[in-house]
Amino acid sequence: MKPADRLAFFSRLRELNPHPKTELEYRSPFELLIAVMLSAQATDVSVNKATRKLFARANTAQQMLELGEEGIKPYISSIGLFNAKARHLAATCAILVRAHGGEVPRDRAALESLPGVGRKTANVVLNTAFGEPTMAVDTHIFRVSNRTGLAPGATPLAVEKALLRRIPREFLRDAHHWLILHGRYVCKARTPLCGICPVRPFCGYRDKSKSAD
Repeated sequence: MKPADRLAFFSRLRELNPHPKTELEYRSPFELLIAVMLSAQATDVSVNKATRKLFARANTAQQMLELGEEGIKPYISSIGLFNAKARHLAATCAILVRAHGGEVPRDRAALESLPGVGRKTANVVLNTAFGEPTMAVDTHIFRVSNRTGLAPGATPLAVEKALLRRIPREFLRDAHHWLILHGRYVCKARTPLCGICPVRPFCGYRDKSKSAD
């Protein structure tokens, strides 16, 4: 995708959705961190259903630490891998209380040192909670970046680095959300909705998808 097309691509997405946001429900960096940790191999809908009850009982690191691993499990049992996730949440809260005064650190290395937190989760927290121009590459962003020609790459890290180089700086803060939403609702994995795609004129996939109209 040429620089002029990248500019037009994101200008169009911004025009349609000037203030994009995550579909995960949260009211603090801590709640966002917990929600993102729970979202691995789970839908945002299922995570929100669980966290509404969990956060009503414990919405700080100290409160969740007091709840404990076994106390967390009933609230998240509807989510896949809930046993491992409960263990990670409890261990993460212990570190947050002990090493960070109960607050979520605004630092990649500190975030990635937390149990159950990898690069993607750290990027989501840095971008969504703290406004950092980071790029968390999930399956949607990986697919959209490769399919459209925006930032092709063989691995999520390669795509992340390519996106950070290629996205015009004015769009970097919100690009993560635009690309996820576009991949979730328009540029779908099996049946991309090319016929209604608002950025199709700038997409390298369009010539291959004419038969899908």
